[in-house]
This record gives sequence, structure tokens and C-alpha cells, in this order.
Amino acid sequence: MGWKTLDDFDLGGKRVLTRIDINVPVEDGRVTDATRIERIVPTVQHIVAQGGKAILMAHFGRPKGEVKPELSLKQLVPALEAAFGKSVAFADGQYGAAVEAMNDSDILLIENVRFAPGEEQNDPDFAARLASLGDIYCNDAFSAAHRAHASTEAIARLLPSCAGRLMAEELGALEKALGTPDRPVVAVVGGAKVSTKLDLLGNLVTKVDTLVIGGGMANTFLAAQGINVGKSLCEHDLADTAREIMDKATKAGCDILLPADIVVAREFKAGAASEVVVATACPDDAMILDAGPQSVARIEGALKAAKTLVWNGPLGAFEIAPFDAATNAAAQAAAKLSRDGALVSVAGGGDTVAALNQAGAADDFTYISTAGGAFLEWMEGKTLPGVAALVG
Repeated sequence: MGWKTLDDFDLGGKRVLTRIDINVPVEDGRVTDATRIERIVPTVQHIVAQGGKAILMAHFGRPKGEVKPELSLKQLVPALEAAFGKSVAFADGQYGAAVEAMNDSDILLIENVRFAPGEEQNDPDFAARLASLGDIYCNDAFSAAHRAHASTEAIARLLPSCAGRLMAEELGALEKALGTPDRPVVAVVGGAKVSTKLDLLGNLVTKVDTLVIGGGMANTFLAAQGINVGKSLCEHDLADTAREIMDKATKAGCDILLPADIVVAREFKAGAASEVVVATACPDDAMILDAGPQSVARIEGALKAAKTLVWNGPLGAFEIAPFDAATNAAAQAAAKLSRDGALVSVAGGGDTVAALNQAGAADDFTYISTAGGAFLEWMEGKTLPGVAALVG
């Protein structure tokens, strides 16, 4: 696909300037979810094993170009050392001297790149200062690849560049899912609002064979067809847009699956009294909070006929039982097909990962992206600056 990987370079004795994403949740100085740290371990271990000097740079939080001690990367050093199984030096200034002091196979973490105004401005001078620290640039932060920042875009044009293990794995999975997929391709798109996923839906209907729409956004599509959705979350002002997307899908030969039956309730709370009705029979005083069993059966049928699945967003209000039933059932069906080798399944997005974990299905999906915004922009068909820069 045009980019190099770590395997294309002799790393021995080289300073490998590596952009990572360790923007992890921290409470009371302790990392509460180390998933993003764990996923960069293969890249760092490879550099170290080859005798390279791993110089790590990353952002943390949103300091907006100001030095904010509470957003210092220094607090992550213990978690990094635990993950790598070796010491990690830290430099909050005098980066050149810190790099000079490194021996082969050492690891150095430099301070939050977003403390510098030039980072988010993609400033060429700041990029040049960073580039002076390394011999090779490695980008292992796909989750930041949708940002044209100095440490993700400008720097890649100043040094011999490559994708790290996580970046290469992510790009490979995404190419397999929508670039050159085995067909038929099914996309599951859920979530609260159509307005946040207009570009996504518009792109997918031209790329996939079946588009399953769930969650609150399904209500907008039902309403656009003149169906009463009661007190449900619904963007009635986007009815014309929903109809345009359906027309585009028809012209592209993409089938859109909307709920045929729905789970409704009068209140949104755990264990609330609920009932299943056909999609056209939502009571005026009720909310649609999940897809019904008939809808799930249709989704499972589409999954069994498919060879590739792209999933973003839940099918209902999965945070609260019993409105997690459709998401759980569909996710478990996709997981089994993936486990059996019948389906290539790629999923991403914050709520998506949480929903698949809750369903106990995440481990069996072919690939789960933790990239968030970058994953969504890729699904929308947009060019990601951090990836384009690696291609040159």
C-alpha cells in the first residue's frame, strides 16, 4: 500500500523517533486502562531487540500549546516500564542531551509534544527540531493519523519513515475491510445521531452490500418514512437527508436494514417495563430503545451471508439492560462467524469497543481498532494526513 515498515530498516545503533499514542485514562496518578500502552509494546520491543534507540514522543490530553504539569507524560513512565519490562528515561527539556546519553536498546520518552504550540500548528520548524533527534521516523499512532500535526505529518517528510507494528496492523485490517474486501460486505452502524455520521453513511452505501442502521439514528430513518417513533430520540430535521441516503443506497445497490420490530419503554432505566412491537406500532408515549428479535434475526442472516463486516456503534441503548439484547446477540453472532473463519470482522469507535466487550464478543473479532476519530474518518473515505505522509 506504499509505506515501509520497521522490517525495511537496519535499526542497529539508529535513533528511531517513534510517535505513539499513550493518551490513556489516569486517576490519582495511576493508569486505569493500559490498552493503548500494551498495543505499542511490539513496536518498542522490536526497536530495542534490533539495537535501536527508541525515542518515544506522544501527546496527552489537550494542553493547547501550554505547559500544564498535570498533563506531563512523566506520570506514565511507571506504566511504560511495566509494559516494556525495562527502564524508560524521561526528558522534559534538553532533548538533544538526553538522546546523546542513550545507549543502544535504550528507551527515552520526551515530554508531551502538545506543550509546544508548533505541534498542532504542524509547524515545520518544530517538526525540524523533533527530526533532529532521530535517524528514522516511525509512526505507530494510527489514532492520531487524522491530525496534520508536526509529530504525525510534517516530520514524516524530513526523515526516512515507516509504520510501526500497530499502525501497519491497523492499516492492513482496514484495507481488508473496505479497500479490497471479500464480498458480500456488511456494515453495522449505530449510535445516537445521524448528524454525527452523515459522511460515514454516505460513503458506506457506495462501498458495502448491506448497511444495518441501529440505535437512535435508526429512528430518524424510520421517521423519514413517515413512521411514528413516539418520544424516541430522533432528528426530525434530518428527514430529507435520511431519504437522500436511502436513495443513494438504492442507486448503489446497497440494501439498508432498518428495525422491523422494536423494543419500546416509557422510561429509560435498568429493568424498565418494555415490550416488543412491530416498527410501525410505536406508542405515542413510548421510546424506541432497542431493535427486536425479528430485526436481530435479519441481521444474523445478513452476517451469515457476508464475508466481511465493518462495525461502528451499538444497535440500542446497550448501557442498560434489557436494551442491550440486540447488540449482544448480533455481536455474538459476528464473533462466532469470525471464530469459525467464515467472516472477517473489523470494528472501531469508543461505544463500539465498550459494547463488544460487554457482549463478550470483542476477543473473537478479527480486528478491533482503538483509534476513535481516525477510524471514523477512514470509514468516511477521508485521506488521513499521518498515513499519506508515510506514503510520501
